[in-house]
Order: sequence, then structure tokens, then C-alpha cells
Amino acid sequence: MNVLRTSLILISVLFLACQPTEQGIESESTLMATITRTNAGFSPEGPAVLYTLTNANGIQASVTDYGAILMSLKTPDKHGNIAEITLGFDSLEGYTGSHPYFGSTIGRYGNRIGGGEFSLGGEVYPLVANNGPNHLHGGTDGFNRVMWEAKEIKQEDAVGVELSYTSPDGEEGYPGTLTVTVAYLLNNKDELHLTYHATTDKATVVNLTNHAYFNLAGTGNILDHQMSLNADAFTPVDETLIPTGELRPVEGTPFDFRTSMPIGSRIDAENTQIAYGKGYDHNFVLNKGEGAMSLAATVYEPTSGRVLEVHTEEPGVQFYTGNFLDGTVIGRGGKAYAHRTGLCLETQHFPDSPNQPTFPSTTLEPGEEYSTHTFWRFSTK
Repeated sequence: MNVLRTSLILISVLFLACQPTEQGIESESTLMATITRTNAGFSPEGPAVLYTLTNANGIQASVTDYGAILMSLKTPDKHGNIAEITLGFDSLEGYTGSHPYFGSTIGRYGNRIGGGEFSLGGEVYPLVANNGPNHLHGGTDGFNRVMWEAKEIKQEDAVGVELSYTSPDGEEGYPGTLTVTVAYLLNNKDELHLTYHATTDKATVVNLTNHAYFNLAGTGNILDHQMSLNADAFTPVDETLIPTGELRPVEGTPFDFRTSMPIGSRIDAENTQIAYGKGYDHNFVLNKGEGAMSLAATVYEPTSGRVLEVHTEEPGVQFYTGNFLDGTVIGRGGKAYAHRTGLCLETQHFPDSPNQPTFPSTTLEPGEEYSTHTFWRFSTK
């Protein structure tokens, strides 16, 4: 009898030991990242899908196959409260209308091309002049206004979506059939990776980037955000915001962010370059080896404690402070996006590179592969 009782007790103990405790279930779930698909709505090209990536720490990035647009990005503050940190719209409809490129994948050429044309191989290629006399962000119907093919990515500690698009020869004036992929990958290290690849069947120019507008407080303007930029020089511009070709040292200018300081501290300084941009709208020349991944910028918002790090393989980053936001764009929750309520850090080759022989080349030849990688790391302090 005692032997039977001992055996039953032993079996019970072993059974209970094998059962997952509540703590054990939570521990297992924190190791997982998930991806969900929902209906994003209707684009001019048909129905679109929204892919929502969520990591183990609650960070959430939502990407749609229309325009390969990052529609939403939510991260925790220093108290663990998760909130939206980018500007955008509640529905796809906002992204199909006129807007300042919120969360957009930009191509074929991010930023400006002076005079709306460039020469390549002895031939002049006229482009759409959609920004005064200049070409901006791929033209009237850039990569943010086309439908991409999407494929889910599932890894042990990360989830993502890879989006593909084939841009036909002559689209928006660009030569060559360009085959492009853009991948968003969110991992459990609180990093959102953006990887770009492209090939062409004819010499062309390529400069891809993402145009997310960040506000780490989730409200108000971005003037109290504190930022450092790993750049000893920037590319000054003319009155139409086309680079002059000069690489100007930041030292002694309002463009010196080598030491972290509030964005608003010198944004209205008496300076010709500040006047041209109506604030900051300039390309910074990053201190880095060619093609090497390095820290480009760090942004800290004191109220929320949120920190954004931008790491990239690109030689430059366009720092833009939402100077042309004027309250006429109505975004999430009916909010009017006022002057300087978002900031952009667009990793890139330099603006107008096709017309600037001293700048790093953006030419892509047949048989070559365009490949570049940027990631954003989120934390609090």
C-alpha cells in the first residue's frame, strides 16, 4: 500500500512538473515575433493588403503592398506605453491622395534632380519637373503609387515582408527596366531593417529610400527632440534646394549636430542655407567608409524617453524638419499636421548626383546589383 501511494505521488509530481506554468507560457510567447494580414482597403490599382509585424516587446510596424508604404510604427515609451511615432493616415485612402510622402518607399530616385533631367551615356533623359524646376522623389507617380507583390518573411526571432516591383523602361522618364525589391524586417532586438535591391537591363540611375516622418513624443512639434548626426559636412543648396556641388564643413554653422542638441535650438538662425530650406532640408555627408554600416543619427525625445538610432550603408542622410507642413494635411484621428510636427532622416546617395560628377555615383549598369541596407533601432532612457 505504501509502495502504491508513493508511486501515485511520484506520478502526480512528474505530471505537474511537465505542465506549462502561466509564467512559462508568457516566457515562451516573449520569444516570438508575429505577422498578420488584413485588408488595407482599395488603391487605384485594386485591393491592397496590410502586413502588421509585431515583435516580442510590442513594437509594431504595418506595411502595405500599395506603394510599399510604412503606414504605422508603434513603440513603447519609458513607462512601457506603446504609441504611434510616425505621421500618417488611419486608412489607405489618405495615401492614395496628395500627401507629403508619409512612410513612402521612394524611387526610382529619392530627393531632387536639378532641372528635371540628367545625362547618361551621352543621352539626355528629361523627367517630370514636379518640384518647381526640379524632379522630386521619382516623379508624379513614383514607387509610392504603384502596387507591389508581397511575400511574408518568417525567421526565428524576426518577421517581415518582402515587396517586389518591376518598373518598365521609360517609366517617369527613367531608362531601363528596373526590377526592385524592398524588405522590411522587424526583429526582437527592437530593430526595423530596410533592405533594397535592384537590377536593370539598361544603364539607369537609382537612389531608394524611405520617407517616414518621426515624432517620438507622438504629439506636438519636434523642436525639443535632441539629435546627433555623424557628419562633418553637408551639401549646401541653391534657392531651389539643388546642391551646389560643395561639401561644406558643419563646424561653426547651425548644421553642426556632431554633439547632441535640441533640433529647435538653431532652426531659425540667420543663415542663407536655413532660409533656403525654411529650416533643415539638407543632405548630410556621413563619416563612414564606403559601403560600411555605421551609425548615422541618434534622436532622443525627453518626455517619452524614446530613442531612435539610424544605421545605414548609405553615404548621406537627408535631414528634413517638416517645414512645409502647414496644417492642411489631416492625418490620424483627424489631427492636422502643423509646421514641424515630424522629422525625416532619409538615408540616401546625395541629391542631384546624376548631374554632380564629384558626388558618389548613382548609376546602375546591366549585370550589376544595387544593394543597400538601413535599420532603425528603438530604445528608451
